[in-house]
Amino acid sequence: MDKLMIKKQAIAGTVESSDVQIIIDQNPNKGIEIELNSSVAKQFGRRIREVIEETLENLEIHDAKLVVEDKGALDCTIKARTIAVVHRAAETTKAIDWEAIEEWNV
Repeated sequence: MDKLMIKKQAIAGTVESSDVQIIIDQNPNKGIEIELNSSVAKQFGRRIREVIEETLENLEIHDAKLVVEDKGALDCTIKARTIAVVHRAAETTKAIDWEAIEEWNV
């Protein structure tokens, strides 16, 4: 997979029950910043952040600012929304290597 770069702000997901909405934007040389809003943050906030951070690491994204509105999404949904938002922000939605992504152990 070619190296992805966040070129513009993008959004993926909804604020419906059992989903997660993620907005991503550039954050040059400031690392990963996640603003998490979730009614289950006390119980699952750490895991939500882990899934997002691991997925970003697998996509080789090291500088990004994310606003996450969680409505009780499962790990697989969080991962899928993170992949989608990164590809939208990188303007590479037609070149997603799904076979490579399936090999991740997130």
